[in-house]
Amino acid sequence: MLSSLASATKGFNQKLFFFSVHKNLFTRPIIAMAGTGVSSSPAYSTSSPSQVPLKRVGTHNGSFHCDEALGCFMIRLTDKFFNAQIVRSRDPKVLDDLDAVLDVGGVYDPSNDRYDHHQKGFEEVFGHGFSTKLSSAGLVYKHFGKELIAKELNVDEGHPDVHRLFLAVYKNFMEAIDAIDNGINQYDTDKPPRYVNNTNLSSRAGKLNLDWTEPDQSAERENEAFQQAMDLAGKEFLDTVRFYVKSWLPARSIVMECIAERYDYDPSGEIMVLKRFCPWKLHLFELEEEMKIEPLIKYVLYEDDRGKQWRVQAVAVSPDRFESRKPLPAQWRGLRDDELSKEAGIPGCVFVHMSGFIGGNQSYAGALAMARAALKL
Repeated sequence: MLSSLASATKGFNQKLFFFSVHKNLFTRPIIAMAGTGVSSSPAYSTSSPSQVPLKRVGTHNGSFHCDEALGCFMIRLTDKFFNAQIVRSRDPKVLDDLDAVLDVGGVYDPSNDRYDHHQKGFEEVFGHGFSTKLSSAGLVYKHFGKELIAKELNVDEGHPDVHRLFLAVYKNFMEAIDAIDNGINQYDTDKPPRYVNNTNLSSRAGKLNLDWTEPDQSAERENEAFQQAMDLAGKEFLDTVRFYVKSWLPARSIVMECIAERYDYDPSGEIMVLKRFCPWKLHLFELEEEMKIEPLIKYVLYEDDRGKQWRVQAVAVSPDRFESRKPLPAQWRGLRDDELSKEAGIPGCVFVHMSGFIGGNQSYAGALAMARAALKL
């Protein structure tokens, strides 16, 4: 078994695509995917010691979306379909002969590796509390995501961290792709958006389709564009998984420990001290809910290594809101240094932001004193 996704991506090959023209099947060389550090591959999967011929995975030709590009990328990292060749066709006779089919064919049947979501009556969701209808990428992730994450963690699929990251990557990466492909609005409102956002991954992948002004509209050029979309979506998927493995998971452990120790710093339980700075905000909200924390934490203290000062930050009311649960006192806001120290009655004060969401002190003791005083004001 491959030790990580990094080793799996080395298998991308120059003969990635088959494509169907006038119902005849042809092979053709495709340039190696940029940014993956790969070269041409052997005729057989490097993951199989028995030299089993490469399997073939189908998706539709013509205009493409992010979901099938990402689905094809992910499924080629699995043991079952490692380094598979991609067949782009809508011909049912061609598709029926393939080992797996994504985003075309009108069938969702994981037992036969059919992963379409366009057919009438399809309502499959990820589960685990998520209710967004899946795209082809979501279907591939639902059935193979744990395998990919376990490879990156280099543990068995049954390890609890695998399930934890499986859910986190879906929530923070995959679900948006499912929702956009299925035309699900992010907000429950009929009001028009305040601004246009065409920079999400689905939009950027879609822009790689051949422009109508391009003189060469051949299947070869279309497949090159699709491979670029696979590369784009796949790289961001791998970057996301690796972030959650290398950064998010260790940070979660730190925040959980600091929550458990919060009463060591103040009897209210509303002040948390980060012994080591890490991305804490998202973890705090999730862990407060999981651990049923009451009362909620109002301030987080951490050292700013760049200035060797301490920060006291007010916790937001929710991850997607700017408002704080309890902003630092209004009479402190906008003040600095001696003026702030005099107003607060606390030595070493550095600043408090005009909105009251963050302040600073030259020492840990001073920052803790600011947080304790703020709770009472």
